[in-house]
Amino acid sequence: MAVASVPETVADFLDTHTPPEWVAEACRRLPELLHDHANCELKAASTALGIIYRYPDRALLAHRMSRLAREELRHFEQVRKMLSEMSIPFEHLSASRYAGTLRREVRDREPQRLLDLLLVGALIEARSCERFAALVPHLPNEIGNFYAGLLASEARHFEQYLAFAREECDVDDDVFEERLAKLKKIEADLISAPDSQFRFHSGVPSSREPASDHFPVGAD
Repeated sequence: MAVASVPETVADFLDTHTPPEWVAEACRRLPELLHDHANCELKAASTALGIIYRYPDRALLAHRMSRLAREELRHFEQVRKMLSEMSIPFEHLSASRYAGTLRREVRDREPQRLLDLLLVGALIEARSCERFAALVPHLPNEIGNFYAGLLASEARHFEQYLAFAREECDVDDDVFEERLAKLKKIEADLISAPDSQFRFHSGVPSSREPASDHFPVGAD
């Protein structure tokens, strides 16, 4: 059985831990978890590319986001390979409550928009890292070892997004910290609140719904 721990920087950053109820549900619905995880990796690459398209004049940021997008795509390919081995067809999924709510918090005007995009990116990467660590001890060895390997990448991506926000956004420190605190609270509330939809970043399961018939029985 693989073992992993949450990096101290991530644990200190997040305002709440993943509820054990979510971990239990994730282990029960492993095919669905992997399917949404693949979608998350693809969306993460798309987010990085979107920042390049929106801010092409920021050469250093564009270079860093290009490297991040390539790494996210490699992760997507790895998860999709696991889906293929489990005979799970890949399909695009709509945004979860978690991602949709955080993205709606992104403001329209600059420099607030870039600040929010980067802070939301940091939060999502930090939560992904924390969830990998929470899941690893409970997963089959192959998947557990794979997630343990991804954990360091997600921690690094979190630190990069946070550093980019500090370096690229011309805002006062108190404004930065106030905005970060607000977004962290929203994120923690989403993780702690009941959620009728099971996803990689969903909240506390509000009901024990049967696993989707779309995925093969016994795949977990």
